[in-house]
Amino acid sequence: MASLKLPEIVPSPNQDTVRLRNAFQGLGTDEKELILVLGHRNAQQRKEIKETYQKLYNESLIDRLQSELSGDFRNAIVLWTYDPPERDAKYARDALKARRKGIKQLQILVEIACASTPNHLMAVRQAYCSLFDCSLEEDIITSVSQPLTKILVGLVSSYRHNEVTVNLDVAKSEAEKLHEAINNKQLDDDHIVWILSTRNVFQLRETFASYKQLYDKTFEEDINNCGKGDLASLLNVVVLCLDCPEKHFAKVVRDSIVGLGTDEDSLNRAIVTRAEIDLLKVRFEYTNMYKSSLDDDVIGDTSGDYMEFLLTLLGKGPKGD
Repeated sequence: MASLKLPEIVPSPNQDTVRLRNAFQGLGTDEKELILVLGHRNAQQRKEIKETYQKLYNESLIDRLQSELSGDFRNAIVLWTYDPPERDAKYARDALKARRKGIKQLQILVEIACASTPNHLMAVRQAYCSLFDCSLEEDIITSVSQPLTKILVGLVSSYRHNEVTVNLDVAKSEAEKLHEAINNKQLDDDHIVWILSTRNVFQLRETFASYKQLYDKTFEEDINNCGKGDLASLLNVVVLCLDCPEKHFAKVVRDSIVGLGTDEDSLNRAIVTRAEIDLLKVRFEYTNMYKSSLDDDVIGDTSGDYMEFLLTLLGKGPKGD
């Protein structure tokens, strides 16, 4: 369930574009107006606003936001203004070009592959090729070491069936194959890669349930018993993103605000990328997991226009106009 609130009557792209242009004029920028407009428009509406802004003023709206704003607020609202496939392609590229590619970076690729629709993954792959003149798979192969490469390439290159179709016999059979690989301590077994990469999420959830019923342990528990390295950690992210992406993103938010300082990049990613998908469910899971309000914790760790924008995406406050 999306948390994004749209006005009852959405203004035309021309009207929104003029409002944004006026917000940039004069002494200083009217950040509140930017939040009222962009923070209450869906991806298609934001795309039309960007196209109209370019047409009317011969200027990129993204570039203007970059020059007018600063800090965490600028980063968040620019990410929000990008088309979602382009935004995720940039996220993937940054993760693969990071000097240190640990689980924190590589889980971004898992989110794109396992917590998105098959059509969105295809769009991200197309955007990646267009932006960076190479395929996402190529960059994974050249940037990530085995055995992580094997599972990541399998995940990003698949196209899952997106309908609610479940076969109980297949679930039981594939749970047995997963268990056999675990017993052999082969976390990169072909069966694991193939099952996690190709089955639709509803079938996989039934397979995970069958695994628990057959062996009295979850698949994640057995992964942890099998190894503690990066592959085990990455597979746990894969399973969680497939089984309950809301719990994964609740954890991303929690990890971003606990300890010294705030990891604004991770906080932005969780809220910006899920606001049009399931952020209401993320909020629920966050409260259930941590006995704390996600909204209150965001308020406690952020401030100013940055805080107001994140709360807007979380669905707090008016619907805009």
